Amino acid sequence: MIYKEFKDGIQLSRLGMGTMRLPILDKDNTKIDYEKATKLIDDCMKKGINYYDTAYIYHGGKSEEFLGKALAKYPRESYYITDKYNFQAEPDYRKQFKEQLLRLNVDTIDFYLLHSIQDAFADEMVGNGCIEYFDQMKKEGKIKYLGFSFHGSPKVMKKLLPLYSWDFVQIQLNYYDWYFEDAKELYEMLAEASIPVMVMEPVHGGLLANLTEDAVKELQKLNGKKSIASWAMRWVMDLDCVQVVLSGMSDQNQVDDNVKTFSEAIPLTEEEKGKIEKAAEIQHAAITIPCTACNYCTPNCPKGLDIPKLLKCYNEAKVGGAWRVRYLKNLPQAKGPSGCIGCKVCTKHCPQGFDIPNYMNELSEMLKNL
Repeated sequence: MIYKEFKDGIQLSRLGMGTMRLPILDKDNTKIDYEKATKLIDDCMKKGINYYDTAYIYHGGKSEEFLGKALAKYPRESYYITDKYNFQAEPDYRKQFKEQLLRLNVDTIDFYLLHSIQDAFADEMVGNGCIEYFDQMKKEGKIKYLGFSFHGSPKVMKKLLPLYSWDFVQIQLNYYDWYFEDAKELYEMLAEASIPVMVMEPVHGGLLANLTEDAVKELQKLNGKKSIASWAMRWVMDLDCVQVVLSGMSDQNQVDDNVKTFSEAIPLTEEEKGKIEKAAEIQHAAITIPCTACNYCTPNCPKGLDIPKLLKCYNEAKVGGAWRVRYLKNLPQAKGPSGCIGCKVCTKHCPQGFDIPNYMNELSEMLKNL
């Protein structure tokens, strides 16, 4: 396992264990398989992983308790616990933090974050007094380092950075989002501010471990013996400001493959970077709608839908999950995807002939299932 100095002499493993996808029983996400999950934690500790990430809501609130028990047999100085304040689950930050200490059965949480800040509630969350409270907990030694995890826009990130002297920030960062979403801009903002970056979703929730056949071929040209996921991990690890790369490992094969990848720091060659970018382009073309927002469709929609915007939301939902565009549920029904009446006037005016009503119906169904 390779390590990187954080600050204050702390050496963190480059690979961190995320506990959002632990083994479960009976397909019930709230029932952690303690035997299998404990074996995974034990193996992670044995192989040198010392950074463990949990949250108030993971596994229906059971992840923290499990992690506290699984790590209790090890010396407290041999691992670092990361936990998060979830504003949407329990706005009362005092109550939530006290409960988290009890669940984990610890006196101090090493790395603490404001969890999953999004544009829709960012102002309300950071304005409710939680930053001041957690700063006080830091002064009292109950929190060592304070940061936030982020699922918002660069515009909101720019507003958050001056609010506090953040010790670290966690973002979704992978080569797909670098080329097709806001990951590059977010990373560069943090790099400019000299804030260490913790990475979540380095393989985009499994997307970059299960590429299309043509995308896989591009990476296999480099080295057919390396796993597809390992290229995503190495790409993220190659970025200078990245501190820890989190992986929600749920089985032994994932642990073994990731530990192998993080056993040595080998910079990517220019050829490897080029093949990875090509694989991202192939994957993007295969799973998303290449709408150019020409707006030929919008003047002719009898319902006045902002079709290019909704198609962009469709792409976000297909790649990252419908939760990313749940704000659409706040729109008047007549202006959301369910407002489409299937008349196909838009399709007639689309230069690329997209079956837009079909996409609107699919997006509507994804939102219903949230």
